[in-house]
Amino acid sequence: MGGRTLAIEAGLLAPQADGAVTVRYGDTVLLATAVMSKEVRSGLNFFPLTVEFEERLYAAGRIPGSFFRREGKPSDQAILMSRLVDRPLRPLFPKGMRNEVQVIITAMATDGQNLMDPLAIIAASAALHVSDIPWNGPIAATTIGFVDGEFIVNPTATQMEHSSLNLVAAGTEDNILMVEAGAHEMPEDLVLEALKLAHENNQIVIKAIHELRAALGKPKVEPSIFLPSPEVEEEVANIAADKITATLEQGLGKVELNNALDAIKAEVKAAFAERVTDGSVSEVEVDDAFESVLKNAMRRRILEKGIRPDGRTTTQIRPISVQVGNLPRVHGSGLFMRGETHVLTIATLGTPADAQRLDSLLPGEEKRYMHHYNFPPYSTGEATPMRGPKRREIGHGALAERALLPVIPEDFPYTLRLVSEVLSSNGSTSMGSVCGSTLALMDAGVPITAPVSGIAMGLIQDMETGQYQILSDIQGMEDALGDMDFKVAGTEHGITALQMDLKIKGLDFEILRRALEQAREGRLYILSKMLEVLPAPRPTLSAYAPRILSCHISSEKIGKLIGPGGKTVRSLQEQFGVKIDIEEDGTVYISGEGFNAEQALVEVQRLTEDIEIGKIYTGTVVRVEPYGAFVNIMPGVDGMVHISQLADYRVDKVEDVAKLGDELTAMVIDVDPGGKVRLSRQAVLEGWTVEEARSRDRSTRSRSSERGERSERGERSERGERGERGNGRSSDRREQRGGSRRR
Repeated sequence: MGGRTLAIEAGLLAPQADGAVTVRYGDTVLLATAVMSKEVRSGLNFFPLTVEFEERLYAAGRIPGSFFRREGKPSDQAILMSRLVDRPLRPLFPKGMRNEVQVIITAMATDGQNLMDPLAIIAASAALHVSDIPWNGPIAATTIGFVDGEFIVNPTATQMEHSSLNLVAAGTEDNILMVEAGAHEMPEDLVLEALKLAHENNQIVIKAIHELRAALGKPKVEPSIFLPSPEVEEEVANIAADKITATLEQGLGKVELNNALDAIKAEVKAAFAERVTDGSVSEVEVDDAFESVLKNAMRRRILEKGIRPDGRTTTQIRPISVQVGNLPRVHGSGLFMRGETHVLTIATLGTPADAQRLDSLLPGEEKRYMHHYNFPPYSTGEATPMRGPKRREIGHGALAERALLPVIPEDFPYTLRLVSEVLSSNGSTSMGSVCGSTLALMDAGVPITAPVSGIAMGLIQDMETGQYQILSDIQGMEDALGDMDFKVAGTEHGITALQMDLKIKGLDFEILRRALEQAREGRLYILSKMLEVLPAPRPTLSAYAPRILSCHISSEKIGKLIGPGGKTVRSLQEQFGVKIDIEEDGTVYISGEGFNAEQALVEVQRLTEDIEIGKIYTGTVVRVEPYGAFVNIMPGVDGMVHISQLADYRVDKVEDVAKLGDELTAMVIDVDPGGKVRLSRQAVLEGWTVEEARSRDRSTRSRSSERGERSERGERSERGERGERGNGRSSDRREQRGGSRRR
């Protein structure tokens, strides 16, 4: 696969798990285990599957940086990986199964090149397939990149740095089940090509997993299935079906529709109350039967009439309202309202030092663009405990982050944090946060290369007849009772992010193609509504955002700018009231108030610039000798002006022209291999070129040599006798010799 060997092994590690495999790709090794509880978890109306991805820093030869030097709670990256594996596994378990299943993928070793995303899915699929756990797999996953106009199968981390696509697609032998992608404004037809290529490569891995099961797979057990009995479902339908259909035909909003359906459900529960009490029917069975009747009614109406619960057609977008600059003092804000889904996004600009440093398997990782998504209980009219971000919130934040990242200019020096607050939810809040993020960034004056909008697509499909309807801008009920949640974000030029999850066992490419086309039409309409309010980023940054200037210095000058123990850079920060951040590549960021930052930038450039022959510098006289004056032209750099080059007339005594502490302007006429700098003040006064100044300096030194005066070597050796300056004897002798020469 991609020029490397993919090895899937079983039978050695974790023998007490129901299924266990190791997957090795290059020097990246993952262990996946699958275990099913023997007891059924009664009283549940969902399948209790948990997937955990365990990062072990020993895999990268590192010790955790925490106080206890061990891994703690899962990182955001581990949570995203767990979600990535969960999503294609879940639809293939038997409907109505209530045994708890736990899949754990542990990173055992990493070479930093072979990406773990597809490997984790492959490992989990193989572990489940060789186990005795009921599951309609296997599946496989492939990552597709796009570099220099060509698709790459399972690109390395190095190749991915240059890729305009990062697409992970998981699927069965027949169809695609799950897609997760980020792209640099890629056209829909190329994305579809990438999906087809991933599907082709998945077949190679699926065949290998089948071979592994044939060699040592366990017989599958028959699970207990908890579905409403046909009799209970028929009785519920008799009571509620017509009333549900009549309610759906009213085109009600979310709150009104839920209230009406709750009233019908209460009638159903009242009819079964005695049987629930005596235990002949469970409350969960009644709830499941009611949901089944509701689902059938909604789906039948959409398939037959093309009319949705709120009265929209299949391609119709809910009413959109947009506001920007809602909040004072914040750097940027955007309120995006689409039907009953309202998302307020706030943008904050920070310095490079505010970047998030990640303690992950890849050392030195940091994020300069962050998106955090909050889904408080009041957004759905509920009162539940708030205990930090849940997996869903982390996942939605990462999706919106991926959607906007391609339009953030690479040379934009700020760290950006966006926070999306879901104020009201009726589906598609993640895409609402994408739209809100675009508005907040433009309101803050961030020069994004193109605005981004997002839309969530749905699907209702009759698996027996093949009839289907693709839905644009799905709401909560359509998400819950439909077959697909396909989120698409992008600019007018192409896609920047994709996320597709299915509740059916795969999707053919024709439906995928149509869904992408319909999504493009929808998101361009949404984008037009956004641009009516704010057509482009504001011309200047928010007045409350810090000002950041940047320059680039030679990497050899970094130490000089920092100074011993950070003395120089701290002094600059204190002097100008700014913050200075220095990157390893020599990029220097200066943040602070406008004028102070500009002054600090000038000083940084002065401190780190190279001495340029022919350039005129103004400096301070730091030392006076009989043969010339030493002038500090930049920190740590002194140049010597020979007495013959001090003025445009004959100078008898250096002190007549240059005294200690005087300011002197001179031209650099030479820098010798040892770094010693020779200056000429006369060149400035006479208006000479550097060639003229050098010629006059050479002729002067030649005449001095003929008269027996000290050579340049003698002058330099005397400059090296700084240790004798304290007793004055060497200086006295030099003055006597110099005096006799002048006489």
